[in-house]
Amino acid sequence: MGVGGGGGGGGEAAAVSAPAPAEEAGKDAEDGSGWTLKAKLIAVAVLVWVLGALALGVFLHSYFRHAALRKAEEGLVSMCEERARMLQDQFAVSVNHVHALAILVATFHYEKRPPALDQNTFADYTARTSFERPLLSGVAYAQRVVHGDRESFERQQGWIIKTMKHEPSPVQDEYAPVVYSQETVSYIEGLDMMSGEEDRENILRSRASGKAVLTRPFRLMSNHLGVVLTFPVYHVDLSSDAKEEDRVAATAGYLGGSFDVESLVENLLRQLAGNQELVVNVYDVTNSSNPLVMYGSEVSLGNPSPSHICMLDFGDPFRKHHMVCRNKPQLPWSAISSSSGVFVICMLVGYIVGAAWSRYDNVKEDCRKMEELKKQAEAADVAKSQFLATVSHEIRTPMNGVLGMLDMLLDTDLTSTQRDFAQTAQVCGKALISLINEVLDRAKIEAGKLDLESVPFDLRSILDDVISLFSSKSREKGIELAVYVSERVPELLLGDPGRFRQIITNLVGNSIKFTERGHIFVQVHLADHSNLATEPKVESVANGMNGHKDEKTAVATSVSLNTLSGFEAADSRNSWENFKLLLSYEKNEMPYESVSDKVTLVVSVEDTGIGIPLDAQAKVFTPFMQADSSTSRTYGGTGIGLSISKCLVELMGGQINFVSRPHVGSTFTFTAALQRCDRSAIGDSKPVMLHPLPSSFKGLSALLVDRRPVRATVTKYHLQRLGIACDVVATIELALGVLSGRNGSSLTSTKQPCMLLIESDSWGFKIDVPLRSRLLEMKQNGPPGLPKTILLAAAESGKLKAHYAVDSVITKPLKASGLAACLFQTLGITQSSNERRDNSGSLHGLLLGKNILVVDDNKVNLRVAAGTLKKFGAKVECVESGKDALASLQVPHKFHLCLMDIQMPEMDGFEATKQIRAMEAKANEQAVACDDSETDGATRAARWHLPVLAMTADVIQATHEECTKYGMDGYVTKPFEEKQLFQALQKFLDPGMSS
Repeated sequence: MGVGGGGGGGGEAAAVSAPAPAEEAGKDAEDGSGWTLKAKLIAVAVLVWVLGALALGVFLHSYFRHAALRKAEEGLVSMCEERARMLQDQFAVSVNHVHALAILVATFHYEKRPPALDQNTFADYTARTSFERPLLSGVAYAQRVVHGDRESFERQQGWIIKTMKHEPSPVQDEYAPVVYSQETVSYIEGLDMMSGEEDRENILRSRASGKAVLTRPFRLMSNHLGVVLTFPVYHVDLSSDAKEEDRVAATAGYLGGSFDVESLVENLLRQLAGNQELVVNVYDVTNSSNPLVMYGSEVSLGNPSPSHICMLDFGDPFRKHHMVCRNKPQLPWSAISSSSGVFVICMLVGYIVGAAWSRYDNVKEDCRKMEELKKQAEAADVAKSQFLATVSHEIRTPMNGVLGMLDMLLDTDLTSTQRDFAQTAQVCGKALISLINEVLDRAKIEAGKLDLESVPFDLRSILDDVISLFSSKSREKGIELAVYVSERVPELLLGDPGRFRQIITNLVGNSIKFTERGHIFVQVHLADHSNLATEPKVESVANGMNGHKDEKTAVATSVSLNTLSGFEAADSRNSWENFKLLLSYEKNEMPYESVSDKVTLVVSVEDTGIGIPLDAQAKVFTPFMQADSSTSRTYGGTGIGLSISKCLVELMGGQINFVSRPHVGSTFTFTAALQRCDRSAIGDSKPVMLHPLPSSFKGLSALLVDRRPVRATVTKYHLQRLGIACDVVATIELALGVLSGRNGSSLTSTKQPCMLLIESDSWGFKIDVPLRSRLLEMKQNGPPGLPKTILLAAAESGKLKAHYAVDSVITKPLKASGLAACLFQTLGITQSSNERRDNSGSLHGLLLGKNILVVDDNKVNLRVAAGTLKKFGAKVECVESGKDALASLQVPHKFHLCLMDIQMPEMDGFEATKQIRAMEAKANEQAVACDDSETDGATRAARWHLPVLAMTADVIQATHEECTKYGMDGYVTKPFEEKQLFQALQKFLDPGMSS
């Protein structure tokens, strides 16, 4: 699609997003009005709740107050009844004592002749027995004297009868002068008790009833309120039912006593009141309209208080008395505290409910906002993915044309200057494509759309490819670039080879970029064995960064030169001692610690570059971050490779770590969880790119001269991959001794070596001439079949072969395929027809004579695809739309393969493929339904499935699952290269490919 398509998409997105502000404004207005109504409802609810709580508090206050009053009244009744009963009992006791005294007077005054009682005796007796009458202030006896006996009585007593006013008593029917009195009331002696109206009335009622009678209250001499008790004294004993006339006739006198009522009640209350705030009043209520106070005051207590009235029975049937008890008013604290507490609790409950409801509303609002933000984020993520897909497509589509045309231009006859310009443009274009791929990978990871494949792959072949990719750069810098894979690592693994290659490429690319001398060494071991070998040497590592030691320690560790290049490495765990320990595990053939299908690899990439500054190590894995601002200007790069590598490692179930020391180097180590894969388990659904090594060298032996054990082990590893047994010596002198037979016992192989491999730093100018002469002498005098001399060096082979006396030069870095090609030529071994071919030849063999349909709406892409495919012998037809593709692929057709662009106008590649599969299914059904018994019909029914590969520049949407969903068989990304195209087409166009 053209650029216009991208612009249209952007305009459409803008059109879709334009109404958002208006919608938000409307929503805000709606929310505003809704909030006002909600605020009103909340205010009403709060008011109702407060009023309800207040009403409940008032009700509870009233309830508890009435309950307290009821309880107080019950207590008051109980206390009042108790006090009334005790007051009656004590009064009755006093009355009984007065009655006993009356009997005493009757006995000793009237029954004894002469009387045995006189004033002195009475006064002395009453004084001594006054403790029995504590409530009586005094007692006295008044004798009944009729008028006829007055004179004789007065002569006998020696005084005249006087009235209460101390005047001679006037003439009356009878008199009641006091003849005996207690000393406390001796002042009433000789006074006529019948001269007082109240006393006369009491005397008459007392002799008529035969019981004690009381006067109304009056003020005593002690200024206390009291009453006078009058008791009749008879000459003879009378029955209880005696008539009034009999009682009057038998009356001899009257015994009276004054009761101090105030003292009586005061003493009683003092004994019983305790802490009770009780107010007691005693009344004479004989005249109910005018009650007389006998005890207490009429002072009001203020607020209405509970009261209780108890009737008192003092033995006088005429006089009526009662006791009124009241409690002093007290604040109902229990009612106040209970109601107040309930009100406070209601307010707290209301506050809690309101706060919870407000919190619920806030959370609900936050959830709504989060949901909106989530939708916006998802929409933004979709827009971002669509934008990246569009940008990827719109950039990669013209880049496909640029790189394709440059590739075709380089196949023409060009001058050296023109070729240099074209190659420079091609390198820049590939760098731009690489940058786009990294950015899109990062976008895929952030969007969570990066899925790992699970296909069989050869780990060693991938590492050889990575070494090949950086071989020219390492030769230019003169650094050692090597790879070593443990023998215990399975030949085939199940995982994502592309992403594994990407991690290794990023790490090795960074090492190449920042290393100017020394080496870059890639090692692969099993995690179990690697952990065993490295545990004794582990240094303190924190947060993925090495703990940097002081300079003295760093210098001390640089003494050892047992590394690949002789330069010190950052991580001491990769020393020769640990490496040798790992080799011992391989030779001893230690069993695997785990019998499961899972394999955890430990991959380390060690370099002797500039290292990472200590202050920059914390941000190594941060996207788009470099060690400092000058790094990108000096070495180039975007700083995204390590970030992507870390994400990919974590997707593989591993972790990535590093140890770096400035000016020493860096070692990146990561783990990857993969699965074992047997050749027998490989099926059609899991195609695998096998790179079989030639078997022509099996059984041969070689002698290697190398003074560095690590490097010698790497070279031996590559030779053993070809089936060549190898012995190692440190110097050329030792090698010559071995070849001459002097040190034959030191060889592990009994065969004479057919090749002598010498490291370039072991071949000095001082031994060049002696070595050549010795070799000529051995060829003349020695046995036939002397070994070929091969020099291992990092320089170009043409220059070194002319300079040194060697048969061949193998340029580093070493890889099995390059080593095999050199040995074929040097040893003169004929390569068999089954040996491995290069990718260009293989692609030519796949495409030769094949009919391929290319569908793309971009004419430049059509020209590039057609030119690339025709270069390898394919017959190509091009169409510009999905509808034209359907017309060309009507069954039957002649095509072996279809390359289909995804993004096309009118009908995209997915829809076109879907309809192609529908046409094939219909044709196959018709073929099966046919009654033709020929095998051709069955063959035709099974044949109609054209391989359709998506050819797209959109690496975001072009996934295996997406293509399979619409019936496609896979995809190739634009711009495609020969190797990528070969890997994609081999499954469908190579009939001899084994599963």
